[in-house]
Amino acid sequence: MSKKKKPKFKIGDIVVITLYGTVGTITNVHILQNEYLYEVNHSEILYFENTLAYLSDYEGNVYESEMIEIEYNFGIGDLVQVSGYNQDMFKVVGIHTELWRYKEDAWEEVTYELVRVSDGQWIEASEEELNIVISQSEAEKLIQNIQLIHLISDIENWSTQSTLYLPPPEEKKESNTPVYNQNELIDSLLDIYNDYKFLYEWFQDEEYKEIMNFIINHLKKYTD
Repeated sequence: MSKKKKPKFKIGDIVVITLYGTVGTITNVHILQNEYLYEVNHSEILYFENTLAYLSDYEGNVYESEMIEIEYNFGIGDLVQVSGYNQDMFKVVGIHTELWRYKEDAWEEVTYELVRVSDGQWIEASEEELNIVISQSEAEKLIQNIQLIHLISDIENWSTQSTLYLPPPEEKKESNTPVYNQNELIDSLLDIYNDYKFLYEWFQDEEYKEIMNFIINHLKKYTD
């Protein structure tokens, strides 16, 4: 019976990844078909023994590596409020981190990329400027409702303007204001209604039913 092979390295050993010349610490050891694979600095990549060497035995150029763990208080898709923007709600669409390293100091700076739910305005904000409103798992339904409210408000404004004020042909040519007709507004509302009808039939959520009724009431205004 053959003697079981022992791993060359153990957890806590400081090694060099010879492929890159970077230094790390063994954080886990795995065995696969009698071959040992090593996890370095909690990385998802596993290394064979022949790709690692003890730091004390390595004769090539060595580059120090750093394992950084950053905790994000907000995630992609979260709805937040931003200091200085009153009650406006924003959706987190991106996160970027800058690492600052000096001889005697070091820090990380996290910046969140946001879009305003009501009109799509893009801004950046630091973590200190944000307050969570609702997490990503519940955010999509709320965003749909907010956008619907703003859409209805815009539609009502367009309808009022078209009823109270119709500029003469020569002024229309010079105006940059888009022209909307009644049929286009009704089509937009019907599209939204059909989307929520599908959601209601699928999830049986009464909130979707309420929004459907809300749209029907506005359709009655325009069709009457």
